[in-house]
Amino acid sequence: MTMRWIALCTAALLFVSGVAHAQATPSESSPMLDMPRMLDKSIFVHGILNQLEGRFGETSSFRWSGEARLGTDEHRLWLRSEGRLAGGKVEDGQHELLYARPISTYFNVMAGGRYDLDSAPGRGWGAIGIEGLAPLFFRVAATGYVGGDGRLAAKLEGSYDLLLTQKLILQPQIEMNFYSQADPARDLGSGLAEIDAGIRLRYEITRKVAPYVGVTYAGKFGGTADFARASGHATNEVRFTVGLRTWF
Repeated sequence: MTMRWIALCTAALLFVSGVAHAQATPSESSPMLDMPRMLDKSIFVHGILNQLEGRFGETSSFRWSGEARLGTDEHRLWLRSEGRLAGGKVEDGQHELLYARPISTYFNVMAGGRYDLDSAPGRGWGAIGIEGLAPLFFRVAATGYVGGDGRLAAKLEGSYDLLLTQKLILQPQIEMNFYSQADPARDLGSGLAEIDAGIRLRYEITRKVAPYVGVTYAGKFGGTADFARASGHATNEVRFTVGLRTWF
C-alpha cells in the first residue's frame, strides 16, 4: 500500500510538472514568439535641433546645430550638421557622418567623415572622437580630424542643463575649434581659431518643443582674427539670441 501511494504521488508530481512546463514554454504558434527577444536589438531613429536661432547685435546671423541618429543601442549612424547664415553667405558649415558605439555606460566612441560645405571652398576630413556625459551630467565631446595635405583639426564641446523647474532649463554651452595649419581660402588661421559660447534659458512647452532666449559670444583668435579684421568683420561679438530647440 505504501509503495502504491508513493507511485501515485510521484506520477501526480510528474503530471503537474509537465503541465507547468507546457504553460511556461510558448509553442510555435504562440504570439510570444512574435515579440522582440532583445529590446537592445531594435532600431531607433532620433533627431534633434539643439540650436535653431537668430543672433542680434552689431551684426545679425542665423545659426543651426543638430543631429540625427539611426541604429540600435550598440551600433548607430550619426548625421551632424551645424553652420550659420550671415550677410547672405553660409559660414562655418560642418557636416559629419559618423559610426558610433558605446564604450561605457555614459560614453560613445565615433568614427567617420566630415565635410565643410558652405560659401567657401569645401574641405573633407576623416573624423574620430568621443562624446558622452561626464560626472555631474556635463555633456562633453572631443573630436579630432585629419584632412588633406597633412591638415589636422580638433573640436571640443561642452554643455550642461540646469533645471530651474521641471520646464525651465538654463543651459551654458561652449564650442572651440583648433587647426594645425592656416587655410586662407576659408579665412582660418592655425591654433585656436574660434570659440562659440552662450547661455540659454529655454521653456519646454512640451519635451519636444522648447523656445529659448539667451546671450551668445562668438570670438575669433590668432590668424583667424587677422583674416576677419582684413575683411572688415568683428573678431568678438556678444549678441542677444532667440531660438527653438526641438526633437523627434
